[in-house]
Amino acid sequence: MPNNQTKKLVQSSIAIVLFTIIMLIAFYVPIVSIVAMGFAPLPIAWLAATHNRANAITIAIIASAITFIYGGIIMLLTSVIFAVVGVVVGDAIRTNKSKLFLFMSTGIALLFTFAFLYVALVNFFNLDFVKLGLDIAKTSYEQSLKVAEQFPMQEAFTRESLDEMFRMMEVAMPSTITISVFALTFVLISINLPLLKRFGIDVPKFASFKMMRLPRAVLWYYLIVLSINLFVQPEVGTFLYVAVLNASVVLWLLLTLQGLSFIFFLLDEYKSPGFLKGLVVLIALPLYSFIILLGIIDLGFNIREYMKDKIQKK
Repeated sequence: MPNNQTKKLVQSSIAIVLFTIIMLIAFYVPIVSIVAMGFAPLPIAWLAATHNRANAITIAIIASAITFIYGGIIMLLTSVIFAVVGVVVGDAIRTNKSKLFLFMSTGIALLFTFAFLYVALVNFFNLDFVKLGLDIAKTSYEQSLKVAEQFPMQEAFTRESLDEMFRMMEVAMPSTITISVFALTFVLISINLPLLKRFGIDVPKFASFKMMRLPRAVLWYYLIVLSINLFVQPEVGTFLYVAVLNASVVLWLLLTLQGLSFIFFLLDEYKSPGFLKGLVVLIALPLYSFIILLGIIDLGFNIREYMKDKIQKK
């Protein structure tokens, strides 16, 4: 028993030291700072995967608190974000959850963490980084517009269109943040899971992207949002307008991914060369409406089995 306790204490201490070192590198070594942030959740994730939940949470709190000594409140808040990722990822591995569960639970935990930290920054430090970012971007565009006005050419943006664009950006901020958080989650788990596997930890795997199939409920949500846009036409600025706009952005992204998955499935069934997948991703943006339509068809009908049978009969 004493040996086990000593081993836990040593491993916990190592995790704290490694986490602190990585965060210091991320803050004070410019060239490798972004790379270091990608590895930041690793020590806590390893500890959470091999120790009980209470111990992992305690060590994550201690490690985050120590970074405050070296980097102040900004470093503390950043450390909390990566510590949360580490705890949730490690705990999902320890409890043998699927990779989809790991991804969703980490993304949701990260989203709540960002929301909590944002409210704390606004209320206690009067720092609204979302508004600050929009103001900086708007100032930059306005300066570009002033420069463009000096040349005898048609303006790409009028002041009215510029105001409208930033109004839309502000309204769509919740969905933008949500998508960004889940994208960050995907990057972090993609970096750290292979490393955890190298340390002898059994990590879950995603199914192949071509096998991706969203819940059919996503299609119903899309039809509901589309119906509201067509028949209710919510007034700009109302809560319904904001909710429908943000739901639309998220659903468009999900259906685009579903459409891409269906195309990847067809390419593999036809045994097409790999570079075609990269080409499809490149043309997905200008042809996103067609990709969304494919996603809707793929969700609404059992078209994959039909296409698979048809291809195999050739």
